[in-house]
Amino acid sequence: MATDVESHVPVREGVYGEKVVAIEPGGVEYIALSERHGSPIDLFWTWLSPNLEFATVFIGVLAVAIFGAGFWTAAVAIILGTALGSLTQGILSSWGPKFGVPQMVLNRGAFGFWGNLLPAGLNTFTAIFGWFIVNSVSGAFALEALTNLPFWVTFTVIVVLQILVAFFGHNLVHAFEKWALIPLGIIFTISCLFIIFHLDLGSKFAGGSGNQTAAFILTFVAAFGYAAGWNPYASDYTRYQKPGVDRRMVGVWAALGVFISCVVLELAGAALVTVAGTKWGPTDIPTAQMSNAMPGFLYTLTLLAIALGAVAANAINLYSGAMSFLTLGIRMTLSQRRAVVAVAAGVVALVIGIYFQANVAPGSKYESFILTLAYWLAAWLGVVFTDYWMRRGNFGNERVFYDRGYNTWQGWVSMLVAMVVSIYLFADQYPFYVAPVPTNVPAVGDLTFLVGFVLAGVLYFVLHGGKVTVDAGGEEQHA
Repeated sequence: MATDVESHVPVREGVYGEKVVAIEPGGVEYIALSERHGSPIDLFWTWLSPNLEFATVFIGVLAVAIFGAGFWTAAVAIILGTALGSLTQGILSSWGPKFGVPQMVLNRGAFGFWGNLLPAGLNTFTAIFGWFIVNSVSGAFALEALTNLPFWVTFTVIVVLQILVAFFGHNLVHAFEKWALIPLGIIFTISCLFIIFHLDLGSKFAGGSGNQTAAFILTFVAAFGYAAGWNPYASDYTRYQKPGVDRRMVGVWAALGVFISCVVLELAGAALVTVAGTKWGPTDIPTAQMSNAMPGFLYTLTLLAIALGAVAANAINLYSGAMSFLTLGIRMTLSQRRAVVAVAAGVVALVIGIYFQANVAPGSKYESFILTLAYWLAAWLGVVFTDYWMRRGNFGNERVFYDRGYNTWQGWVSMLVAMVVSIYLFADQYPFYVAPVPTNVPAVGDLTFLVGFVLAGVLYFVLHGGKVTVDAGGEEQHA
């Protein structure tokens, strides 16, 4: 017998259950109660493994080598920024069991069906053409260093493996992250210990080469952006859990997975910059610098772990990127539409990565990418959290998630205005663009994400007249 919610929303077709090597049917539909399974602790390794990769290490490298933070300044900023991004990850993850839909579908409550094109479109692009290529490049470089094969070959190998995991879907993604954690956890723990042991507090980098207030803020934003980069995927991996599960523990395990992995590897990255012999010029390969802090056999194992970590991260990016694409409202009747989109997106990313020679100048522009990511995520979070608070988490019978006729303008207008205003006034994207505030007050640094979050939330509240209610039929009421 269908539940009240199941009678009002499209339910994912097919029988999937807990089968691991089986293609997950459907797309972004509601998960029926009969298909719910999983445990809160599953979220720990699901979010621990994908951060055990070099892109995480490089956040710490950016803090010291590019932003000019001293090691201790970077350490505090990394811990605080990651804590905030992990907290939001935990909160959003806890919504999955309650609503049974992907994160970008949940957005429709605040943004409306078509207004949701703004965050869903940004997330599709970020996941498939941002993170997917960034992580694939680091994995391909590691594999290239091990095998001496051409970049296009190693890049293709990494991408094909990622597509394979994402193609099968939810259950295989969870299982892959669980088993990948064993080698990734062991190797990266030992590697990070060696790097920390080689930390040189007497290095010219350790004390910081720039304004420490500005460097702290930039590092905080980068660490937040990296951790919060998983936020638009949060409920994608918890929507299969039963509504009666302990949702607090779902959030706790998800947050801990992100926090522990990011903090440890980012601190190792900050320490790596101080190690004697490392070079961080535009033509230096970042992954190769790890060889200065560890013996040869461990460096070889670390390269293998970097390649595996890239697959762990991008299986999630591709899976959720495909669902974000489907959330754009494109009609597809294929029973395996999510799987088909995942393969198509992976192939497109593969071609783009090879054609534009993604291996040129590794690490360059990464800082711009991670800061820009924080800009739109903060404005999006401002709207989503304010909407949830104003509704007290009540979306009626939840048909608003799939009703093409349900459209509201306050969400996307608030997010867009907050992004434009905060970026124009506060962004520090030297040498591309430096906003008036950091230009005239360099010590302030880049406060775009904070201003964007607050402004988006306030605008949403004001434009709704301070209240959003939902009647029993699921219709939004404005007061």
